[in-house]
Amino acid sequence: MICSEVQELIKVFVADDHPLLRAGLRLSFTAEKGFDYVGEAADGFTAVDKVKAQCPDVCLIDIDMPGLSGIEVIRIIRKTSSEMIIFALSTFKDENYVRNAMKAGANGYLLKSIGLDALAEISRAFYRGEEIISPYLANLTIQCDGENESSKGPLDQLTRRENEVFNLVVKGKCNKDIARNLYISQDTVKTHVKNIYRKIHVRNRIEAMRVSHERKTRA
Repeated sequence: MICSEVQELIKVFVADDHPLLRAGLRLSFTAEKGFDYVGEAADGFTAVDKVKAQCPDVCLIDIDMPGLSGIEVIRIIRKTSSEMIIFALSTFKDENYVRNAMKAGANGYLLKSIGLDALAEISRAFYRGEEIISPYLANLTIQCDGENESSKGPLDQLTRRENEVFNLVVKGKCNKDIARNLYISQDTVKTHVKNIYRKIHVRNRIEAMRVSHERKTRA
């Protein structure tokens, strides 16, 4: 989905300096239907090299790793792909960690207390471009430093995937073209468009284009 043509298996990569955790995830994802465990790393530098080489669909990146921190790893690999699903993985539900992971480009911040079933469900949902609510996902809407909540507009409510769909919508792309560009189904595109319209309070693409124009005018 992310770096190649549509595929049946979701390719998963894990970066964590704890051998037992990597072994557990390796065994679990290998046994889980619909996933392909493509690799792992015990430190940040190795993680970056392997992710670039193997191009997984979903990356689980430990926040605290030797050599290069998980935050830096996320920042680097995010620059290589805007489509790759990247989860920060941590023992701590720390607001600074969550905020930094968000700034670096993480799609989600997962606590290590998560069970495999929940992890697989979240991975599948993000892979399909769907929104999901889970107690294992820390709040990635934490306000960033210097941001004023009152200054935010409707477009700030969109998820990363919704922003990608929105940008293609305002460029005049049809649902079929959007699905092809983002490697998702047309039904998923329709769901995203419906959610986008609801969040930015518009009824059609013309009104969505107007909202986009207004944002550019204010910028």
